[in-house]
Amino acid sequence: MDSASHAATAEPMAPIPANQRIEALDVVRGFALIGIFLMNIEYFNRAMTSMGEGMPLGLTGVDWFANWFVNYFVQGKFWTIFSLLFGMGFAVMMVRAERAGREFKGVYLRRILALAVFGAAHFIFLWEGDILFSYAVAALALMILLYGKAKYIAIGIGVLIGLGFIPGFDPLFGVAFGLAFVGLIAINLRSEKRISIRGRRVPLFSLIVLIIGTLLSIAAAVFWLLPDGPKDPRMPLTVFGPMFLLIGWLSWKYFEPAEKRSVRMAVTLYVFMAVATILAGATQYLTPPEPELPATKPAAVTKTEPAAVAAKPDVNGEAKTDSKAQATPDASAKTVVKTAAMINAKTELKADDKKPEKTKEQKAADRKAERAKRLAQHAADKADEVRVFSKGAYWEAVDYRARRFIDKAAGDAGFASVLIGMFLLGVWFVRSGVMENTGAHLAFFRKLAWIGLPVGIGLGLVGSLIAVSHVPGDQYDGFNFARGLVTLGNLPACLGYVGLVVLMLHSGTVFAKIRVLAPLGRMALTNYLTQSLICTIYFYGYAMGHWGMPRGEQMVFVAVVYSAQIVFSHWWLSRFRYGPMEWLWRGFTYRQMPKFRIDNLAAGELRPAT
Repeated sequence: MDSASHAATAEPMAPIPANQRIEALDVVRGFALIGIFLMNIEYFNRAMTSMGEGMPLGLTGVDWFANWFVNYFVQGKFWTIFSLLFGMGFAVMMVRAERAGREFKGVYLRRILALAVFGAAHFIFLWEGDILFSYAVAALALMILLYGKAKYIAIGIGVLIGLGFIPGFDPLFGVAFGLAFVGLIAINLRSEKRISIRGRRVPLFSLIVLIIGTLLSIAAAVFWLLPDGPKDPRMPLTVFGPMFLLIGWLSWKYFEPAEKRSVRMAVTLYVFMAVATILAGATQYLTPPEPELPATKPAAVTKTEPAAVAAKPDVNGEAKTDSKAQATPDASAKTVVKTAAMINAKTELKADDKKPEKTKEQKAADRKAERAKRLAQHAADKADEVRVFSKGAYWEAVDYRARRFIDKAAGDAGFASVLIGMFLLGVWFVRSGVMENTGAHLAFFRKLAWIGLPVGIGLGLVGSLIAVSHVPGDQYDGFNFARGLVTLGNLPACLGYVGLVVLMLHSGTVFAKIRVLAPLGRMALTNYLTQSLICTIYFYGYAMGHWGMPRGEQMVFVAVVYSAQIVFSHWWLSRFRYGPMEWLWRGFTYRQMPKFRIDNLAAGELRPAT
């Protein structure tokens, strides 16, 4: 190792100076903030419990149009942009560390830890729609995916499964599944091992996926052939079995070249999730509803011996007798009554053991009762949430969110599978050089804009023709089918928006003024949290109490706050190097607080553009 490379290795990682930032990333990030705000503000005025219900029923006029526009031109498109940008930011740090020979993994793990703390605090103390903690979980999964050792991944899965058997810790089973999923993807990206089967060399990942797909398909066939078997697993197994088989075959066919595996896997992960949603929703939509059950006659009462009728065990196990038995003063008579009661109880238990199999009508009635129970609980949860945030005290809101944080964290283990795909796609954008030199790849961004936006938004609009709203409990309204189409379209629409912003940035026309959003993007974390703080204070009952603002007025609110944030970001960055939250984040990441004020700029360093 020569002295120059040794010096580069010894030099610690530090925040990127303003003059080395990639402007396109900052502009796209600033653009994404308005989409995030347009989505989030609705759930400062509406229960998060209703998130899966689509457009609220009864909207008219401007409120209907505003909600429709956000649902089909914004929702789902902008968190994917942010996820893509997060992957790009990860790749920028990684690539620059590799080029300079600097340590990366420890630094980035501290960055993830800080983001997790910010996300948890945001969720508990401000708003339960937080995505920062989700990004931290997915970023940790990405680190495991790229750097984790198989032995430690297997140990982690075993420990999580073992802990899951402890009462109250069952969400860890989901985390264990997520870790196993990450380990499987790691095999695809990092293992060159192939297994010989009848002269054909099959990649290890492809073989595992093919085996999973075969087992799921066999299980689906078994459940379909069993006339009295459970119905619920039939459709998921029928959908996922063939999909795993298809992925296994494709990953085998397109295993090479290795440098394209990450982008192929990124697209596969997202499309897999979207297509599974479409197929499941289409099945529900096209399956005829269960027929109404005929009224059942009450069971006939069987006559019993007087002694048995006279003595029935109550809830405490004591014998309850009729009036004649209670009037018997003889102690021996009481003994006879108790003995008869015990015999009768044992007889009933034996009879219960030999109950006939339930009829189809009874099973359908049980399923209907279970659905009714879930719907009642869902309605109660929604009413409780509305009460807490529209009228409750701040401590009630904090308690409400804190009690839900564990479930949120466990759920993020599943959501990470989608985020990992977007992160990997972002990594490809940077490693391929596309984002570091956007001007040289305008033809590529033009394709993204002209193809991605019509296809992505068009799929969503097709879905809107099927259903725009959902009534909880209605499995046949087509909403899940429609949302699956929207979800599939979110990825091309996301890429289309990125392409459009880059083209505007390089247009040389008035559209190039979109670079005014760059300071907003440089302070994205501060501005994102500030939006939540403003909305918490303005809308929730424990503060100013404007809960329930109409959707049209929400658009005006977003425009005012977003415009103010643009002005504030320019003013702030003309005086300081970083936004306040970015400064704290970098200080924790690099274990030293970077210089904050512009006045302390080192000689020769450029002043940030305003």
